[in-house]
Amino acid sequence: MNKNVFAKLSLFPFTTEVKQGHLYVGNCDTIELVKEYGTPLYVFDELTLRAKCHEFKNKFTKCYPNTVIAYASKAFLNRAWAQILKEEDMGLDVVSGGELSAAHSVGFPMKNVFFHGNNKTPDELKLAIDLKVGRMIVDNFYELELLDKLAGEAGMKQQILLRLAPGVDAHTHRHTTTGILDSKFGFPVSTGQAEDAVARATSASNLNLTGFHFHLGSPVIELSPYEIAIETVLRFAKEMETKYSFKFTEFSPGGGFAVRYILDSSVLPIADYAQTITATLSNVASKLSLSHPKLIVEPGRAIVAQAAIALYKVGAIKDIPGIRKYVCIDGGMGDNIRPALYESKYEALVANKVEEKETAKISIAGKYCESGDILAKDITVAPVSTGDIIAMPVCGAYAIPMSSNYNMVPRPAIIMVKEGKARLIRKREKYQDLMKLDVVQD
Repeated sequence: MNKNVFAKLSLFPFTTEVKQGHLYVGNCDTIELVKEYGTPLYVFDELTLRAKCHEFKNKFTKCYPNTVIAYASKAFLNRAWAQILKEEDMGLDVVSGGELSAAHSVGFPMKNVFFHGNNKTPDELKLAIDLKVGRMIVDNFYELELLDKLAGEAGMKQQILLRLAPGVDAHTHRHTTTGILDSKFGFPVSTGQAEDAVARATSASNLNLTGFHFHLGSPVIELSPYEIAIETVLRFAKEMETKYSFKFTEFSPGGGFAVRYILDSSVLPIADYAQTITATLSNVASKLSLSHPKLIVEPGRAIVAQAAIALYKVGAIKDIPGIRKYVCIDGGMGDNIRPALYESKYEALVANKVEEKETAKISIAGKYCESGDILAKDITVAPVSTGDIIAMPVCGAYAIPMSSNYNMVPRPAIIMVKEGKARLIRKREKYQDLMKLDVVQD
């Protein structure tokens, strides 16, 4: 096995191995998985998922014991994964009634749920109140007023955090930056609107303000934005405690922790994020004579991204001499829109030729009718032929949640592997599924 292949394997799930020239994950032969479940196929490794949960818990609680790790379910959620999160005693960050319902369907403790979103509908808020969601993260004045009204009608007092926009640029992609002033998310601190929100929240009859939340964006590859934003929000918290006599007991700096997608990407260890966030929180709180609040951390991508791979079958191959070789697969932007949307980059291996020398420079093209449907451009892999299986690592985050039925293509199956066994956790869609909600007038 050449060095480049060996290096690529570090991007795959922790249980990845090479046996008889085939790629194995969770002690399952990916080529046999394809024979049984078809392609495109998303394969999640259960041991990697659980290990990532443990890593976040251990690294943060070692530095700051009063920490809750709330998985950000927008990265990926389904019922099987929600069950694992429940077993791992994780918190859960949801942003829709759908994510909330998936968690509730497996008996996930609602007291450990944090409900985010910049435009929660009345029905979603009612559902959250009915299910007794632990914390609502209030994003705007409309929601503040509506939630107070609905909680009153339900005869309860809802615990809330206010989402703030601290005005800090984390230098992520322009589509994933959320902590700046010009953002649809949160109450801006610098304009005085955050203070107005505190005044309204503390005077609301049916709401109990426990603290503040912010999220800088994703992926954040620097530590200084967290330091600046944490100090900004804690200074604001101290001022608000003095002015409005509320107790600041909970604080969340969101998530946004970066992961490695390609070999030459440089990311920080989770321990570095944990040390910086907790040290800044402790030091600034002590300096300001603030009580040290419960810390709520919301990793999503950093837990699930590496835990899954995508498997595709090669079909047509178009070689333009001196220009580019397009290797066409049976998936693409319908199951992973990130390269088209964010210019995201990926590595790949030929799963049935892992031990062969990587001498072919190719671009992996999807099957969708868009020129931008390219999953990886000008990468080097083993020589590829029609029928080969392409394996792409780091596909656990955002690919499936952002998938679509563009061109009326059914979405792929998802399986979970562990210790040589595979189980289906989402069925492959069929053509009939795409039409089952259509109404034809007689």
